[in-house]
Amino acid sequence: MGASLLWRLFLPFGLGYFLSYLFRMVNAVIAPELLVDISMTAGEIGLVSGTYLICFAAFQLPLGILLDRYEPRQVLALLLLLAAAGAIMFATAQGILQLMLGRGLIGLGVSACLMAAFKTYSHWFSVQRLPLVNGLQLTAGGLGALAATRPVALIVDLYDWRILFWGLAGACLLVSLLVYWLVPRHTVIPHGETLRQQLCGTWQIITQPAFYRRAPASMLAQSAFAAIQGLWLGLWLRDIEGLSAAMLSQQLFLVALGMCCGFFSLGWLADRLQHRGLSPNQICAAGMVIFLVLQLLIFSTASRTPGWVWCALGFFGTSGTLMFAVLSQHFPRQQLGRVNTSLNLMIFLGAFLMQWGIGLIAGFWGTADALPLVAYQTAFGVCALMQLLGLLWLIGGGICSNKHRPDR
Repeated sequence: MGASLLWRLFLPFGLGYFLSYLFRMVNAVIAPELLVDISMTAGEIGLVSGTYLICFAAFQLPLGILLDRYEPRQVLALLLLLAAAGAIMFATAQGILQLMLGRGLIGLGVSACLMAAFKTYSHWFSVQRLPLVNGLQLTAGGLGALAATRPVALIVDLYDWRILFWGLAGACLLVSLLVYWLVPRHTVIPHGETLRQQLCGTWQIITQPAFYRRAPASMLAQSAFAAIQGLWLGLWLRDIEGLSAAMLSQQLFLVALGMCCGFFSLGWLADRLQHRGLSPNQICAAGMVIFLVLQLLIFSTASRTPGWVWCALGFFGTSGTLMFAVLSQHFPRQQLGRVNTSLNLMIFLGAFLMQWGIGLIAGFWGTADALPLVAYQTAFGVCALMQLLGLLWLIGGGICSNKHRPDR
């Protein structure tokens, strides 16, 4: 591929996923401001933040069908217009209901940023290159998470969170245009399936052992990472480690920096090691185990966590995303839109339930204004237990196979 064509793929899709991740993570930084402007309980702020996740998740199965029937660039460009409308609604909200509606529209609008890219990349690249290529795309999301820390805190300090969301609305409009005009067009080959057959095909995908033995562990690890990093980590740093807003954003920056490095490095590592007999499945599982151990170490005490540990948490928190490339090696190209969105549905539905559930569990010990150590440890402990069960299910199903579908 020429450099020009490569940029036409990565620039617009990368910017789209940058915005998607920024929207996902921004509430961790602006949560204290929201609590001042709009009074909420721990459960309510978890619900508001999680509305993004549930709307994102709810659209994944229809999205998979759309991506397999139409050009991904067209689908993404249209949806980003909804994200812009949601950002405007969030910026003008005066109550919890408006915040939820705006956050929900944003989640719906950015729901294709990653999946449209993965579907397009599967057209231009061989399945052996997808761990590396997907890792590059995910790195753009890591940069979005970095932007959602100290840079967002500076904007909020200079202006406020409402101005921030007006700016994000304009960015969504710009990226929508770039996706539509820059991404190369390609012919979507019809496979003679009706909409009903495609829906049935989605069910067949998720009931195949290649999917249901692998997906749950990835879903639980990524859901926990999204729920903790996207909201509750910022409140942990405030309540338990006693950090100021500026120091809090710096620690979140370290997590996002580690995540950004993890997205790229783990994809590159999987690409290299699979030629030496070590499967992406094994790398994915090992990374998720380390991620779980890091959670247990961090949240078991109230002591100040060193910066390198936060970087490691972000790095290994990305391990579950390798499962997208793993699953791409077990299904034909014409099904990859539904394969990827089915896993993404599980991840975001799980993230919503975890983000809200953490608030509900922690709420037994107080309000979101100040939660004790036992509240966080109990809520995070439940998340850790669920991840452990997912890993046992994955390992029990066998993770050592290097077999994959032929490139078609």
